[in-house]
Amino acid sequence: MSLHPSNETLNLSYCFSINRPPFSVNHTIASAYYSGVFCVLGLSSNLFAFIVLVKSFKETHSRSRSSFLIFLGGLVITDFMGLLVTGAIVVSFHITGFKWMEIDPYCHFCNFMGMSMVFYGLCPLLLGATMAVERFVGITCPFARSTNKSKSRVYTMVGSVWVTAGCISLLPSLGLGSYHLQMPGSWCFLNISSFPLDMAFCLVFSLVGLISLAVSFILNTVSVVTLLRVCCRQFSAQRRRDYEVEMMVQLILIMVIASICWCPLLVFITQTVLSASKPFITELLRYIRFATWNQILDPWVYILFRRSVLKRVFTGMDWSRGSSLYRSSATSMHRLTRASIAPPESPTVQIDEPQRKDILLSKHRNSSPS
Repeated sequence: MSLHPSNETLNLSYCFSINRPPFSVNHTIASAYYSGVFCVLGLSSNLFAFIVLVKSFKETHSRSRSSFLIFLGGLVITDFMGLLVTGAIVVSFHITGFKWMEIDPYCHFCNFMGMSMVFYGLCPLLLGATMAVERFVGITCPFARSTNKSKSRVYTMVGSVWVTAGCISLLPSLGLGSYHLQMPGSWCFLNISSFPLDMAFCLVFSLVGLISLAVSFILNTVSVVTLLRVCCRQFSAQRRRDYEVEMMVQLILIMVIASICWCPLLVFITQTVLSASKPFITELLRYIRFATWNQILDPWVYILFRRSVLKRVFTGMDWSRGSSLYRSSATSMHRLTRASIAPPESPTVQIDEPQRKDILLSKHRNSSPS
């Protein structure tokens, strides 16, 4: 029995049936230098962000902040592993120049990379939507969140996101869609075509990503508006809002980066399969690079937009507990509490503290014996 795959076996390898090597694509964006720089920059950024997150997690005592840091940790781990797995394959191809049809005649390796591309692509988008839901509940229903949320449940939510993305990436194994070698021969991805099964899988991938971005945008907008109302109205909440503002700023930036990086690819896939046109390789490579920037920029959101860094940048702001903003909030809450305990006689008339003293003094004089 021959150890080398026969020509018949290679012809039956579906992952090479559309884009069959060797390829003659010579584009700067597909060069080994480009791939190597992206991989090294992304891995180092995520590793640094993970170290900072672990340090912050050990120092924090806030339950909401701990939950948010767990989500950020899951996002950093996902981005790091995505760059490590896919980047190692692409860089190895450029260094060794291995031939896919010889080392992977049955498409197992190509399917693994295709599943990795889909899995590590959807995870950041789904995690961003989950974080938006968590912050939305934390800001709009703080008491319900504090009683129902625990660290174990947050871990479960992160694990559920990974399972969901994993199930979607396994759909080609069940016959829905397929993974194919893509030009210039260094990576595998879903087959962007108008064939019914391939089109269905492409739409599932793109619509899940777009819906996740839409959910993040809607919930984050509502959360920001609610947080601004709570912070700016007369009777502010008594608990400090600085950490919540910090988390919302980070979440908004994560959403903006994900939208800029992923929307071009997701819209391109949807338009291509619906119009039954053949995708242009240069556009596909460009949009894939845009999506890769998401994994590189995500960790820098937390590295640069932490409260400790913002304190150094905005030195004119008073971030201490005894700041005027915090004192005014506490005073307002104190007055609100006293008013609820001893309400004025007329519920339709607001009486401040000096007026109440004058009323009580006049009643005392009127009730004294003449």
